[in-house]
Amino acid sequence: MESVVTAAPATEGAVRTVTVTVPATSANLGPGFDTLGLALSLYDTLTVSSFADDRLDIDVAGNGSDAIPLDASNLVVRSIAHVFADVDRTMPGLHIFAENGVPHGRGLGSSGAAVTAGVLIAKGLLAGDVDLDDEALLRLATELEGHPDNVAPALFGGLTIAWTGERGPQHKKLLVHRGVAPLVFVPGFTMSTSLARSLQPPQVPREDAVFNVSRSALLVAALTQSPELLLDATADRLHQDYRGAAMPETLRLVQALRAEGFAAVVSGAGPSVLVLADGPGARQRAVEIADAVADTPWDAHMLAVDVRGGTVRDRAEGST
Repeated sequence: MESVVTAAPATEGAVRTVTVTVPATSANLGPGFDTLGLALSLYDTLTVSSFADDRLDIDVAGNGSDAIPLDASNLVVRSIAHVFADVDRTMPGLHIFAENGVPHGRGLGSSGAAVTAGVLIAKGLLAGDVDLDDEALLRLATELEGHPDNVAPALFGGLTIAWTGERGPQHKKLLVHRGVAPLVFVPGFTMSTSLARSLQPPQVPREDAVFNVSRSALLVAALTQSPELLLDATADRLHQDYRGAAMPETLRLVQALRAEGFAAVVSGAGPSVLVLADGPGARQRAVEIADAVADTPWDAHMLAVDVRGGTVRDRAEGST
């Protein structure tokens, strides 16, 4: 059972206070392995005050509150420290109050959300001294997360294509067709991202690689222009079946939904299932199918695509 923290943000004597909101994300979206990501309307919100001393106080409510470290090993704190070190500034004392809406260990980008939150907190605390543009934010977040497919949509919102080139990690944000209606099924069990990745072979057949290239290209068109193509566009041969042995309940639900015409995929490394329905009305039918075939409880979340990405609000200056 998750603990509940009711402590209010400590601001008395603070040098600066910022509030950061970061969305959940779903990476891969079927064929777009390590490349495509989508921001969703589940959020972590953190209010952070900086101080002239070396204090570190952390209060957490919501998802993961019973397991998140409350010391310098906390991922948000490490992310803030990484940015301050990168720009050669001294880390201030901090009070962090986090209200976490993003499920942990469920394939919805909780670590990417924490990294993104830390980078944006640092941006807010450094405002007026150091200017961090979008390219710098993505670089710093990718250095911490290891890959940009979750942090790009968490930072910028919408559908993102992320890649690493000569200038480091890059992204392209696209607006999703208004007919796309996301639905996420979240189970009570978790999945380790490192374990999921270890189950994939180092090489795949050429025909499977070609299959995924074609579906990834089609998926961009389906999400932005033609939602009726989502079922074909979300087919995958690179990672989902290989990981299925570690989460058979997830694979079973994906297969059952796809057999009924729903564009269902493993969300990120799993075990949550993302359905990209071609209209809000279709989602209730997907819930009914899941209830009929699932042998483990699933929480259904009818969501929207988040178009803003992470935001940072200075108490005195407003949002950026």
